[in-house]
Amino acid sequence: MTGRELPPSSPFAGDDGSPDPGLTAVLARHAVGDAALADVVAALAPTRVLVPVLAELEAAGVVEHDGHAHTVDKEASAGIVALRTPDGRTALPVFSGVAAMARWRPDARPVPTPVPRAALSAVAEGWEVLVLDPAGPVTVALPRTAVYALAQGLAWRPAVLDGRVDDEVRAAVGAALAHVRLVVAADAVPGTRAEVAVRLALPAGLDRAGLDRVLAEVNDALAHDPVVAARVDSLELRVRPA
Repeated sequence: MTGRELPPSSPFAGDDGSPDPGLTAVLARHAVGDAALADVVAALAPTRVLVPVLAELEAAGVVEHDGHAHTVDKEASAGIVALRTPDGRTALPVFSGVAAMARWRPDARPVPTPVPRAALSAVAEGWEVLVLDPAGPVTVALPRTAVYALAQGLAWRPAVLDGRVDDEVRAAVGAALAHVRLVVAADAVPGTRAEVAVRLALPAGLDRAGLDRVLAEVNDALAHDPVVAARVDSLELRVRPA
């Protein structure tokens, strides 16, 4: 996988590699369910992270996160390392401090980088996820929408919070599908296989070809809605007869 090395950053000349205390506290709370992912993103945004650089080409390795394997792609020359997540997306690993990086790869060279710049580097490479401290002590995967918000210096507003889909997202889904032929009603609820589930009421009796055409139009309308694109990381469709 092609990567590009981040140049040394002079603003961090006095950095001793310790994690930010505020971030560490939020991560500890997140690990026991007392802090949401949005709290982690907010605590991470103003900090610096360490981006790992490896100097030698090696066979692809594997890291574990939440019981799932992540393939590690490495560069022949010194460059950024990328992880392959279980769902097939590419992630940039970043670390809160040198100890967390050493747990993962003692031979990796840490490059201190402001979080917005690290996120922007991931976006520029077409990588959708940031994985914070992939070897622990607390591992957090930041979804595409959070990565894009960090890259723009914006506060991240998750699509689902406290067990319900945000009103702006629900309204955007409804507006995007209001003019899709044969969609009688649409709503958005928290998903099971994806972040958000879009519930569709369609006329009974559609054959397979007709259903496929409607779902293709639905997917196209949602993909082109700016609110849905900016705020929803993944979607699933649920169909019922009107």
